[in-house]
Amino acid sequence: MRRAALVQCPQMRREQKIVAIGAASGVTGMALGVWLLSSLLPVPTGIETTADRIVYALRVNLVALLPFFVMIISVANSRFLSDAIDPTLAAETAAQVIDGRVTDNTLQQNFVFAVASLALSTVLSPGRLQVLWACAIVFMVARLVFWFGYRKHPLFRAPGMSATAYLNLGMILYVLYCLLFS
Repeated sequence: MRRAALVQCPQMRREQKIVAIGAASGVTGMALGVWLLSSLLPVPTGIETTADRIVYALRVNLVALLPFFVMIISVANSRFLSDAIDPTLAAETAAQVIDGRVTDNTLQQNFVFAVASLALSTVLSPGRLQVLWACAIVFMVARLVFWFGYRKHPLFRAPGMSATAYLNLGMILYVLYCLLFS
């Protein structure tokens, strides 16, 4: 009888470890932040219909857009004050390239957040809608962590990216769960 060979996992490279630790810390911070804020924020009042919940979520989404708007202004001002004012010259600095990538990714994440949070508003009870504010606040912080981390070193974008992506995924999965099992 032959002995089964042990499956060996390759060692993670230094960069992979940095990203894995950053991603795990981002997801942990996101989950704790949403939980803590949801328990501290007041329960909204006067919200009784599905339409009321959607209006509430739209207002929350407006706040979640603030980091995106700041990023757009930052990119525009940076380009205006440099040779990159003409985008066809490819004269962007490394920081300008990063800011552009962060802005693009933030638009993508804002889109997912908007759809997911609007859908979430339709399945949450009015007494749990403060979860939307908790998600929006954590989303904003995570986007800024992503931006500042990316500016420091591209590998350091992992906490903000994972916090944002898994926040959005969590909202999507919760809505799907409610649709399938309610």
